[in-house]
Parts: sequence; C-alpha cells; structure tokens
Amino acid sequence: MGIVSILMELEEKGLQNDAVQMDKSKKYLNITRDTGEFLRVLVRASGAGKILEIGTSNGYSTIWLASSVPAGGRVTTIEHSEVKSREARHNLKRAGLFEKVVLKQGDARALLQGMEEEYDLIFLDADRSKYMDMVKDILRLLKPGGLIVCDNAVSHASELSGFMEHIRSLKGFSTSLVPVGKGEFLAHKPVEAGTD
Repeated sequence: MGIVSILMELEEKGLQNDAVQMDKSKKYLNITRDTGEFLRVLVRASGAGKILEIGTSNGYSTIWLASSVPAGGRVTTIEHSEVKSREARHNLKRAGLFEKVVLKQGDARALLQGMEEEYDLIFLDADRSKYMDMVKDILRLLKPGGLIVCDNAVSHASELSGFMEHIRSLKGFSTSLVPVGKGEFLAHKPVEAGTD
C-alpha cells in the first residue's frame, strides 16, 4: 500500500475514532490534511533534514514529515502513549518510512532534557499545557535559522496564548499565525542573537 493510500486510511480511521471516543487519551487528534500539505511545503522549501516532532499519535503527521525530508533526512518523534507508539511504528513501517524515523516513547519534558542534537524544524502537536515547561529545551534544540511550527494555534488559541506570547517576545524571532487547518503558529529563530 502506498503512502497516499495509508494517509487516506489513517484520516478516515482518525475521524471515525475521534467521533465516538469519549476518552481524550484514546483519540488520535490528527492534524488535518491541509496541515499535512502545508508541512510538506515547509519542509521541502526549507530543506529541513532534521525534524523533531512532539506528539506522534498514530504516526499520521509523522508520515507527512518523513515523506518530505530530503535524502538522508530524519524525523525524531516523541509520543507519551505506549499504545499509540506501537501503532505509529506499525504505520511507519507500512509506509516504508520507519528507517527515516527515530521514535521515542515517554514523557517529552524528560526526554528533551537529555537531548543535544539541534533540529531544523520542531513541530508541536502534543499536550499544550506542557509547552511552557518545555520551552527552554525547545529553543535550545532549535538550530539558528530553524523553524517552530505549533498546531492548534487558532482552535485552542487561549491555551497557547502564553507560549505564543513568550516566543513573540524573544529577540530577533519572526512569527506568523497561518489559518491552515486548526491554525499553525510559526516562529523563525534568528541566525544570530540570543534567545533570552
């Protein structure tokens, strides 16, 4: 089965599951298709070869990212749920993309603290209430000239207001709120200048 067919299958499964699932932890809460297309354009236009994704779910967004990185590119993705991590691994293998992905299962805050590699693009689509707890590590791991993309910036603007205002206040950062899908907050880290 090709990547396009797998994406369509996961879209349908996600919509059906989330429509009836009452337990939020068991919802997939996938990005929208137009957000996936938007991420693909961003990755390809920027040539981002090292991507960090926080919030894997069943791997839907990871497939968009991993299928867009250049040859030799890699996506490191973090998922808290062991069940969703297993499902994501299965879906990435089906899509023939698992060799382009490093899948970490566990608490993102703890995992980020132990990471050192810098990333060209960091995509945030996890527990929004934890972003401010992770912001120092997110900024540390984002390479100069890199891009943060944060999902749900319109649909859950109130939950993200503190995080977005903090990023907007950083010296030299350029930001934009893009009305794609559930809203994408973009922040470009300056090539030079501090982040405090």
